[in-house]
Amino acid sequence: MTARKSGSRLETEIERCRSEGQWDKIPELVRQLSAKLISNDDLGELLLGEAKLLQYLKENPIKPGASPRGARPKLVEVRKHLTAALDRGNLKPDHQQEAQLLMAKLCYVEGDYQEAIGQYSQVTLDDMQLVGAPVYRLSMIAEAHATKGLCLEKLPSASSSISSHGPDRDQEIITCYEKSGDIALLYLQEMEKVALSAGMQNRSPKPGPVTQEQELGYFLETGLQRAHVIHFKNGNLTRGVGRFREILRAVETRTTQNLRMTIARQLAEILLRGMCEQSYWSPLEDPPQQSPLNDSLRQGPLARDYSLSRRPRVYSGENLFCPQENTEEALLLLLISESMANRDAVLSRIPEHNNDRLISLQSASVVYDLLTIALGRRGQYEMLSECLERAMKFAFEEFHLWYQFALSLMAAGKSARAVKVLKECIRLKPDDPTIPLLAVKLCIGSLHWLEEGERFAKMVVDMGEKASEFRAKGYLAIGLVYSLRATDASLRGMQEEYQKKALGAFQRWVGSVPAVQLLGVTIPEALGYVRQALQLQGDDVHSLHLLALLLSAQKHYHDALNIVEMALSEYPENFIDSGRGSSLLDRAVADRRQLNTMTLPDFSDPETGSVHATSMAASRVEQALSEAASSLQSSAPKQGPLHPWMTLAQIWLHAAEVYISMSKPAEATACTQEAANLFPMSHNVLFMKGQVAELRGSVDEARRWYEEALAISPTHVKTMQRLGLILHQLQRYSLAEKILRDAVQVNSTAHDVWNSLGEVLQAQGNDDAATECFLTALELEASSPIMPFTIIPRAL
Repeated sequence: MTARKSGSRLETEIERCRSEGQWDKIPELVRQLSAKLISNDDLGELLLGEAKLLQYLKENPIKPGASPRGARPKLVEVRKHLTAALDRGNLKPDHQQEAQLLMAKLCYVEGDYQEAIGQYSQVTLDDMQLVGAPVYRLSMIAEAHATKGLCLEKLPSASSSISSHGPDRDQEIITCYEKSGDIALLYLQEMEKVALSAGMQNRSPKPGPVTQEQELGYFLETGLQRAHVIHFKNGNLTRGVGRFREILRAVETRTTQNLRMTIARQLAEILLRGMCEQSYWSPLEDPPQQSPLNDSLRQGPLARDYSLSRRPRVYSGENLFCPQENTEEALLLLLISESMANRDAVLSRIPEHNNDRLISLQSASVVYDLLTIALGRRGQYEMLSECLERAMKFAFEEFHLWYQFALSLMAAGKSARAVKVLKECIRLKPDDPTIPLLAVKLCIGSLHWLEEGERFAKMVVDMGEKASEFRAKGYLAIGLVYSLRATDASLRGMQEEYQKKALGAFQRWVGSVPAVQLLGVTIPEALGYVRQALQLQGDDVHSLHLLALLLSAQKHYHDALNIVEMALSEYPENFIDSGRGSSLLDRAVADRRQLNTMTLPDFSDPETGSVHATSMAASRVEQALSEAASSLQSSAPKQGPLHPWMTLAQIWLHAAEVYISMSKPAEATACTQEAANLFPMSHNVLFMKGQVAELRGSVDEARRWYEEALAISPTHVKTMQRLGLILHQLQRYSLAEKILRDAVQVNSTAHDVWNSLGEVLQAQGNDDAATECFLTALELEASSPIMPFTIIPRAL
C-alpha cells in the first residue's frame, strides 16, 4: 500500500517535470521509481530516452531550414533507451504511443525522414485523443504533427511511402501544420492555466522565484508559423489570411505574445499591400468562394477540412469589436502590435543587451513604418505624429525614427515642432542636404522664421560638393529668404539691399525662376523670361500665374483672363487663380475699348446673350466654394490642418467682394459671416465687414471695423487706405494723412494709396505735394498688376 502511494506521488512529480520541461530531474525520479516499482523499468527507459533527447535538442537547437544528420553519441543513447522500451512490449498503450512519437522525432533529428513517417503511420496520429490528455501529451502530439509535416516536405513527392501526390500531398502537409498549430495553442493555454493555479496555491507574502516563461521550441513554432507560409506560396491568400485570423482569435498566453505581434504585423502588411476594399471580408464571415486574391490554377480548399476533438479557446462575447474594412483591421492590428512593442521594449544600453535591443528596435520600426502607410493613406497625420512620438523611447541615435517623426509633424501642420525635430536629424546625419532644405521650407512657409531659414539654407551651401545638385537648391532657398525679407522691410533702403542679395543668390542658382524677374527687370523683360520658363515646363502653375499678372500689368486683361482660364483647366483645385479670374472679369468689362469683343452668357438668363460679368464672377466663386465645401466635408475634419479652412474662408471673402461690386449688401454680409464663423478674429474678415458697412452708408460702423482690423494687423495696407478715405470723408485730414503715409511706408508701390494720399493733401490745400502723389500713382499704376506680384508663393 505504501509502495503504491509512493509510486503515485512519483508519477505525479514525473508528469509535472515533463510538463514543465525539467529534464535534469528526470534521471533521479526514474531511479526512485525503479527502486520502488520494479515493473516500471520500461517506463524508466522511455523517460530517460525522452529526457536525453529533449536535453540534446535544448543544447543543440535545430536551425530553421536544416536539421542535424547522422547519429551522435548522445542520440545513440536515446535510441538504445527507446528501443529497449519498445522491444519489451510491457508499456501501457498510452506510453507505447509516446515512445513511438519520440522514436519518430529521433528519426527526424537524425535525418531519417522516411523512417519517421513509418513510425507515425503506426501510431495513427489522427486517432490520438486530446480530451483528458495530460498537458505534456498535448505538446507531444502537436510536435508530432509538425514533425510529420516537416518530413513530408523534405521527402521527394515520388516516395513510395507517401500515398498522396501533387495537390493532395500539399494539402496533407498543410493539414499537419494546422493541426500542430491548433494543438500547440491548446497546450499553451493549458500550461497557462496550470501556472496560474499553481501561483494561486503558492501565494505568499515573501517574494519567491519568478515563474520561467514557457519556450515554444522549434517544432511548436514551426507548427504555428509554417501553414500560412505554404498557403501564400501556393497562391491561396484567402486561406492564409484566415489562418492568421484563427491564431489571433485564440486566447492569448504569455508564450505566444511575441508570436502574436509578429503575425499581427504580417497580417496588417498583407491587408495594406495585397488586399483592396472590394476583396475584403469580415473576420466573422466565411471567405468568399471566388476571390481575385487567389491563384485560380493552384487554389486549394477555402476552409479547414479537418476536425479535432478539442480546440483552443477563442475570444468571444457580445461587445467584441469587429473591423469592417481592410484599413480598419490593419490599423487595429498595428496599434495592438505597437502597444506590445512598447511594452516589451529593451532600452538598456549595456553591451550584454545590444542584440535584444536591436531586435526590439527593428520590430518596432517595422510596425511604425506600416502605421505610416495605413494612417498616411487616410490623411490621419495628427494620429500618426502621436504614434511616432511614442516611438521616441526607441529613438536614441536612431535617425530613421526621428526623420519619420519630423515628416509626420510636417504633414500634421505642426511646423514649429517639426523644425526642432529636424535639427536633431541634422545632428544625426549632418551630410544630408535634404534635411536642412526641409527645415528651410517650413521656416519660409507658415512659420515665417526668416533668420532661422537663412541659417538652414547656408548649411546646404556650405556643404559644397557634398550637397551635389542640392547646392543649387540652397542658393534658391537663400534667395527666397532675402526676397521675403525685402517684402517685410519697411524702409526703402532695406528693401533694395535685400532685393540685391536675393538677386545675387538667384543668379548663382542654376537656371531661371519667375521670382528673379520681380526684383530688378522691366515688365517686357520679365515677360520674356516667363515665356522661356514656360517653354521648359509649360504646365507650371506659378509661371502661368506670373504671366497672367504681367499681362494685367500691361493692361492686357483679356489675354490675362485667357491665361487664367487655361491654368484653371489644368489646375481646377487652385482657388487663388479662380479669385484672380473674377477680378480680371471686372477689369475687362470696365475696359470699354474691349467690351465689344466679349460674348459672355448671362448666368441668370441662359437664353440671352447679354453681358453681366459680375454675375459670371459671382457664379465662378460660388462654384469654387461648393467644390471646396464638398471636398472638405468628405475628407478633412475640422480638427485637422488649418490650410483647407483658410482656403474656404478666402473663397467666402472673394464672394463677398464680388457681391460688394454688384451692390448687394445682404449677400455680401452673409458671405462675410460665413468666413467669420471660420476665423472670427481674422483682419481680412473685419476689413470685409468694413467694406459692407461702407456699401450701406454706415461710415462710423465702417471706421470701427477698420480700426479693429488694424488692431490685429497694423500693416494691412488695404485697411489703412480705406480708413484714410473714411477719415477724409469725416474731414479729419491730419489723421488721414498720417495713416496713408504709414501705408506708403509699408508698401511704396501701392498706387491706390498714393492716389488717396494725393486726395487728402489736395483737400488740405497742399497742391504741390498732392500733384507729386498723383503723378507717382499714375506712374505706378501703368505697370501695376491686378494683384501684387508677391501673391505668388515663394517656397521651395
